[in-house]
Amino acid sequence: MLTYILFVLGFVFLIIGANWLVDGASSVAKKMKISAIVIGLTIVAFGTSAPELIVNIFASATGNTDIAIGNILGSNIANILLILGISAMIYPLTSKRNTVWKEIPLSLLAAIILMVLANDKLIDGDCFSGLTRIDGIVLVAFFIIFIYYTFGIAKINGEASSSDIQQFSYPKSFLYIIAGLIGLTLGGKWIVDGAVKIAEIFNMSQSLIGLTIVAIGTSLPELATSAIAAYKKQTDIAIGNIVGSNIFNIFWILGISSIIRPLPLNSNSEIDLLMTIVASLILFLIMFVGKKHIVERWQGALMVLIYFSYITFLIITK
Repeated sequence: MLTYILFVLGFVFLIIGANWLVDGASSVAKKMKISAIVIGLTIVAFGTSAPELIVNIFASATGNTDIAIGNILGSNIANILLILGISAMIYPLTSKRNTVWKEIPLSLLAAIILMVLANDKLIDGDCFSGLTRIDGIVLVAFFIIFIYYTFGIAKINGEASSSDIQQFSYPKSFLYIIAGLIGLTLGGKWIVDGAVKIAEIFNMSQSLIGLTIVAIGTSLPELATSAIAAYKKQTDIAIGNIVGSNIFNIFWILGISSIIRPLPLNSNSEIDLLMTIVASLILFLIMFVGKKHIVERWQGALMVLIYFSYITFLIITK
């Protein structure tokens, strides 16, 4: 029972910890006169990806590599099919031209690059298939290029408003940062430990737990951000948040995870890698079906249906 309680509490600590870390760090940055764009592209972006990053660091460090890979693949699939699907059902999502022609194709490219790097058996005939430390360095290099591109876009679009960034005293800001880091650390450890125990108790693969429960749990910040953005009719934020998160997940988090410890790919993960590519491809094609550059409500419902069909398939086969 304690395992289940700590597992659930882990997600609570993880999400609250990420929020506190972002609030504290953003406050310090604002007091130091750092621009809102830089805060948004670094602190906030890294903060919303912190749950996946912390879980993966713990999973990699403890050798639970199936959870590390499953968490990222599952998060990316859930981000597009489930979270964007739900957001589109709340309000149709209109996307900017830049997002359609640059960011969404980049998230698709990230999934394809991951498929190529992880398939050593298929491409090179090696005995090992997975992400090595060299692959991790390559992924992080792509991440640096993505950050450079994002800063370029920010300069073109001009300075963003910083009115929504709360400013605290330095002691309070640092208290938020420390408390956030403690929450993330405890939450990440409890989730990984709990996932391993649950997999053992129910005789389920760690990969399945990572692809489903852990992936959805660590994607809760993205779900909250995109659903609220859709409700407020700030639809480009809803799409941009998800696409950016998916690029972060592959290039940054899987890159760091595989540098810590090489991540072997089991044979069943090929389907999950393929599904990650298919999800990104579905989002790109939807932009040209029906109303151009808009994810309509019926398309959102179809995406959610595809997601639950995929989850059903996982439960049956894994």
